[in-house]
Amino acid sequence: MNDYKIISDGSCDISFDEALKLDIDIIPFSIQFKTDEYKKEGLDIEVRQFYKDLVDNPNIFPKSSLPSVNDYVDIFKKYVKLNMDIICLCITSKFSGSYNAAINARNIVLEEYKVVKITVIDTTVNTVLQGLVVKEAVRLKRNGYSYDDLVKAINTHLESGRIFFTIKGLSYLKNGGRIGKVSSIIGDFLKISPIITLKDGEIFSSGVAISRVRSLAKVKNLVANYLNEVKANKDDYVLAVGYGYDVEEAKIFYEEIKKIASDYQIDFAQIGSTIAVHTGPYPLGVGILKRLDK
Repeated sequence: MNDYKIISDGSCDISFDEALKLDIDIIPFSIQFKTDEYKKEGLDIEVRQFYKDLVDNPNIFPKSSLPSVNDYVDIFKKYVKLNMDIICLCITSKFSGSYNAAINARNIVLEEYKVVKITVIDTTVNTVLQGLVVKEAVRLKRNGYSYDDLVKAINTHLESGRIFFTIKGLSYLKNGGRIGKVSSIIGDFLKISPIITLKDGEIFSSGVAISRVRSLAKVKNLVANYLNEVKANKDDYVLAVGYGYDVEEAKIFYEEIKKIASDYQIDFAQIGSTIAVHTGPYPLGVGILKRLDK
C-alpha cells in the first residue's frame, strides 16, 4: 500500500507555514492588482498587504488567476515519483476552473505513472471552510485512515458544509461577475450589506441589512439556526470564523460566535486574497462542517 499526500489549491486559506506543520502542499492562485503582473498568493504577495492595498485603492478591482495545469502536473509528479498516491482538494468548480485544471493534470501524470492513484475532489466549498475540509482530512490521515477510506469520508460529508457571511456593498461581487442569485433580491442597492450563504458550491442571498451591526446579527442567527437544524454538537461539527481586513472587528465577532457554539472547535483565519478579489476588504462570516468521521 502506497503512502499518500494531501494537496489543496490556495483557496483553502491555509498559509504555507501552517501547511508545513500539516504536511500538505498548497498550490496558490495568482493575483493581479494595480499592475499587469500576476503574483502568486502567499509567495509573491502577502495577504495582509493585499487587504491594505484594497482599502487604499477602492476604485481599482483586482483579478485572480487559477493554478495552471502545469502547476498541478509539477506538484503531482513530485510525489508520484516517490511512489505516493495523491488526494487533491479543490475550490468549488462553480467558482473556478482549478478543479478542471487538476483533473487534466491528473490524466497527464497517470499516462506516465500507472501504479499510483490520484483523486481530485471538488470540495463544493471555498476559503476557510475548504480549510476545515483539508484539516479534517489531515486529522483522519494521522489517525490511520487508508487512502480509499479517506476519499469516501470526504465525499460523504461535503454536503454538510455551509458558509454564512456578509460583506460591505456589492461592487466587488458585481465586478467579478459573482453576483448571481444575490442580485435577484438586492438589485442595485450597492451601499447595503448583503448576507450570503454558500451551500452545494453556490452562493445564495440570505437577506440584506442597512448596517454592519445588523448584517452581523443576521449572520449569527443563520449560524445558530443551522446548528439547531442539524442538531449539531461540539463533537460532531467544527467551525471557522473567516475575516478580511478588520481584525479587531473579527475578534469581537469570534467571541459572539463562541457564545452560540460554546465548547465547539472554532478556527480563526484570515480569508485569502483569492476570495477577497470577489468580496472586497471586509468579508466576515462563519464556515461550518460536519467532522469527516461522524
